[in-house]
Amino acid sequence: MAILIVDDDPVQCRLLEAMLHKFEYETIVRDSGEAALSLLAGPDGARIDCVILDLVMPNLDGMGVLAKMRQSAINVPVIVQTAHGGIDNVVAAMRAGAVDFVVKPVGAERLHVSVRNALNASALEGELARMKKSQSGTLGFADIITKSATMHAVIRVAEKAAASTIPVLISGESGVGKELIARAIHGSSERRAKPFIAVNCGAMPEHLVESILFGHEKGSFTGATERHVGKFVEASGGTLFLDEVGELPAPAQVKLLRAIQEGEVEPVGARKPVKVDMRLVSATNRDLIADVKAGRFREDLFYRLHVFPITVPPLRERPADIPALVRHFLARFAAEEGKRVRAVTPEALRVLAAYHWPGNIRQLENAVFRAVVLAETDAVGLDEFPQIAAQVGIKTAAPHEGALAATAQAPSVAPSDDSPVLATMPDSEAAPAAAAVASLPMPGDTLPLLDAEGEVRPLEEVEAELIRYAITHYRGQMSEVARRLQIGRSTLYRKLEALGLNSERAEGDSEAVAAERQPPKFA
Repeated sequence: MAILIVDDDPVQCRLLEAMLHKFEYETIVRDSGEAALSLLAGPDGARIDCVILDLVMPNLDGMGVLAKMRQSAINVPVIVQTAHGGIDNVVAAMRAGAVDFVVKPVGAERLHVSVRNALNASALEGELARMKKSQSGTLGFADIITKSATMHAVIRVAEKAAASTIPVLISGESGVGKELIARAIHGSSERRAKPFIAVNCGAMPEHLVESILFGHEKGSFTGATERHVGKFVEASGGTLFLDEVGELPAPAQVKLLRAIQEGEVEPVGARKPVKVDMRLVSATNRDLIADVKAGRFREDLFYRLHVFPITVPPLRERPADIPALVRHFLARFAAEEGKRVRAVTPEALRVLAAYHWPGNIRQLENAVFRAVVLAETDAVGLDEFPQIAAQVGIKTAAPHEGALAATAQAPSVAPSDDSPVLATMPDSEAAPAAAAVASLPMPGDTLPLLDAEGEVRPLEEVEAELIRYAITHYRGQMSEVARRLQIGRSTLYRKLEALGLNSERAEGDSEAVAAERQPPKFA
């Protein structure tokens, strides 16, 4: 997080820099009001999270800077400081838009609290403003939280699309914010006063796709007790957002193509088509070109949608966005949950920035939500992100970690919301290692699906660890191991031989194995 220091006193600037670096903030220094305004209004202004502004400076003083920031709609929180702490100065600065006021020489802890509160208040105000704009359809590109140069390039392209009615196809992984880009395109266009209708194509039952999109007349089919106009007509004059458009079944693709080409829809049971005037924005997390080649998606429909493509990068390619997003989610969830959580520790931010985030922003949002619920102090740290820390390779000692682990006693192949963890395994229930696997490293509390480079581990490695764990867990009873893994004993022995574990057996298993190999007895 970058803090802009504006002061004509170089000694004071160095003191403030030293204090802010102690709390791991990035600092930028300007020695005049004019230089500060030039930075804030330029392309690097998006990097600034907070301003510490001296009130008494030659030429353009602090009050003048506050006035010009308000005129230019620069909504960065400002903390003013001066050697003269009279009440008149405080009132004037607050009325001019400052969020806090400190008197020179300010102490390190007082400055830290002031900066932290300013950042949190700014995040909460920004979230409330975004919610209102989203509901009213006026959400714009300035409301997108990003510090990444890659995302700024995406936004510049999307701004050009917003100035036109050209069909847009937004692609990207699940959870990267494709709908947010679509809403910003609508909110920045001439159609922002009209409806924004979002449709999840993957969530519609196949037999109801035509009715949902194009509408139906009363009595046109069993259960049609009322007339329904359909999403195309609902979006008339505004924007229709087709999310996960690649999931549409083949019959619906034909009808969608006709609706786009003709600018009209034919409701089920209607006698004549209905003209529609709407802006079409689509989104997908699939490779539609590959789907076209495989025959899963119509080529003619693809070229109708793929007129102005926009690709949103995954969160792992824009780590600069993580601190701002964390602060944004922290302020929102703390307010929703009624908890006085005000900050995230620098150690936790470093770990969050090092994680690869396969679920992107949606996963980060869920992780922060859970951290706020778990938090017992006014700051969330590593102990509130145990699974993320485990994936990055850092041990935590949170008192609530054991309670979370206790909810998943049995191995499972389903990943959690926070990390791709295969299973959480209780050490207290594990038996002594079987002799056949005693010399090999055993899985710890978690069995990760990713290697140190963040790539998916080979299936053979994961299978080997699961077999070793099962042998240990069931004390070398191979029949039970095979039954629990749902494979035959002969298959289990073949896998053990392939892993080089067949030369030895668990001592406690020798009698069980002998019994297994005896011919069956009949009464």
